[in-house]
Amino acid sequence: MRSIQTLLAGLVLLGGAGLAQAASLDLNLGSDAVQFEAAGELVEGIQLGGGVVDSDYREDATVYHAQLMGSQHTSRREVGIGARWTQYDTDVGDGGGLGLGGYGYVYLPNLPAVSLGGYGYYTPDAVTTSELEEGYEVGLRARYAFTPNVDGYLGVRQLDADFDEERDSRTLDRGAQVGVRLRF
Repeated sequence: MRSIQTLLAGLVLLGGAGLAQAASLDLNLGSDAVQFEAAGELVEGIQLGGGVVDSDYREDATVYHAQLMGSQHTSRREVGIGARWTQYDTDVGDGGGLGLGGYGYVYLPNLPAVSLGGYGYYTPDAVTTSELEEGYEVGLRARYAFTPNVDGYLGVRQLDADFDEERDSRTLDRGAQVGVRLRF
């Protein structure tokens, strides 16, 4: 059932990204998780996007997000910062919240097809609902542009959340991933 929900969420995101001026689709796989993301540029420098992570790292967890980001892409760097709503559906707790975060990548001058960087998003207790107290997601990636519109990458991700009835933060996903991003 979760796989069907993940697929449906991905199709909705794909349809929404198609309405935008420029768009990207991202799929990555790890040993315990799959993630799909879609983003589209509403106007130059403003992206609307969303995604879903389905992980069986320790507990069964599905985490959805929708975000509005200010972004800039040049031949030397790619950066974005903005707000993100994250919704957690896990075996240990449910809830959502509004957080802040962003991403940043730099292209290596001597290897322009290679970029290094990462992302991070934090949702504090002050803006959460239901059982969620706080949550965060961080990741690092090394990307290679196979073509102007296709990047492949290797990365690591950690996804954690605190819930009301839990004593400690729960790691919902952690580990290496391999992925591909399409830009059009």
